[in-house]
Amino acid sequence: MKLELRGVTKRFGSLVANDHIDLELRSGEIHALLGENGAGKSTLMNVLYGLYQADEGEILLDGVPQHFRGPGDAIAAGIGMVHQHFMLIPVFTVAENLMLGHEETRALGSLDIAAARRRVIELAERFGFRIDPDARVGDLPVGVQQRVEIIKALARDAKILIFDEPTAVLTPQETDEFMAIMRQLRDEGTAIVFITHKLREVREVADRITVVRLGTIIGEASPAASNTELASMMVGRAVELTVQKEPPRVGEGGLQVRGLRVLAADGTVVVDDADFDVRPGEVLAIAGVQGNGQTELAEAIVGLQDRVTGSITLGGQELVGRSVRDVLDAGVGFVPEDRQEDGLVGTFTVAENLILDRSADARFRTVGTIRRRVLDAFARAKITEFDIRTQGPSSPAGALSGGNQQKVVIARELSRELKLLLASQPTRGVDVGSIEFIHKRIVATRDAGVPVIVVSTELDEVVALADRIAVMYRGAIVGIVPADTPRDVLGLMMAGENPTEDAA
Repeated sequence: MKLELRGVTKRFGSLVANDHIDLELRSGEIHALLGENGAGKSTLMNVLYGLYQADEGEILLDGVPQHFRGPGDAIAAGIGMVHQHFMLIPVFTVAENLMLGHEETRALGSLDIAAARRRVIELAERFGFRIDPDARVGDLPVGVQQRVEIIKALARDAKILIFDEPTAVLTPQETDEFMAIMRQLRDEGTAIVFITHKLREVREVADRITVVRLGTIIGEASPAASNTELASMMVGRAVELTVQKEPPRVGEGGLQVRGLRVLAADGTVVVDDADFDVRPGEVLAIAGVQGNGQTELAEAIVGLQDRVTGSITLGGQELVGRSVRDVLDAGVGFVPEDRQEDGLVGTFTVAENLILDRSADARFRTVGTIRRRVLDAFARAKITEFDIRTQGPSSPAGALSGGNQQKVVIARELSRELKLLLASQPTRGVDVGSIEFIHKRIVATRDAGVPVIVVSTELDEVVALADRIAVMYRGAIVGIVPADTPRDVLGLMMAGENPTEDAA
């Protein structure tokens, strides 16, 4: 099967997400679509899968033009898509999820669950998956849920498979297993589109690489190309992928966490007896697959969790039970994991967002009124210092790109005297160039003698920034290890094992 996209253009108002894109997919190959977040990769594949309708251009299968009015038409044509956020019903079993939209019935109209179970078992055996067709999807680990999504696509005879950021929620071991699955599918003749921004994975598995930048195809790259070469194609300039840092000069004091326990609203323990220190002049990275308590741990430190026991002290000052305002005033800088929900007010200007946590500061206010000239001068200085790409201080923050929104948050938190920087997913959804900039600022903060906590699900980021790494699994800290700990060991810890204890 040969699939071609010719001149595909997709607009959202004045934004051109895809600009006359030509792309060819061939059976028996893994074709990586590489680009920054927001480059247009997912939009293009959503057009191919029938979720969006192209404004211009055409899709051809074996030379025949196709007109997909929805995903059902794409599936009927042999195209399957595994989304980054799985399209599964958690309370249904694996077999029931397989049937959705393609329900087989018996003579009297009852659902033929047995047929779906047999199909799950058949496909699982074919690919060496261990999947119970009667297991509830919500009870399965994310790596197994991804296999269920793959089985769903294959059960509908997909000859072309699209994987959209498929490794975002996987441990390193699960990522390696997924790569093996892609190779097996390729060897059986499936055409695979692999959407990602992770350079190492692309070079490891791709047969061809197409680079997308700002909605256009920049060109093709060889899988033998270096990470630096690929990053330069993505961004359009030379990029320093590994931040340079000196050995830490660690001081006394800092943050001490003892016996920290956090309960969810339903009483579930989401952080279980956490103990750790972060000393001035070091970065402690908290690693783990998303959903293992890292978010709640960060929120507990900054005062956003209510059901907290244990102790959190910063410079000898107890933070448990204090309000968020008190915690920030104690010198904690906080970069939340969701900048749009928790880090910015999109309708406020860039300047206003830069003083969200200190609008009452006498420097910016007089007799209840914002001193606009002072604020404007302050904002212009930060826009320059943090390379925020905006038309000016009065531009709405919501109009900025994701990377520039993140720079506004980083600029605000680093523009005051800090006793602790807590950065959750500091580069989520930002491009390679912005990652380079943000990493340098975090290291500079550490070098200035500030204790830094980085919470990240990106193992490359953890390894690049950390002086020590704390790995969380199901709410507990499995262990705290040096930054040079091998990736396979970190992966085992992210799955709940700690081989460093066995070695000891």
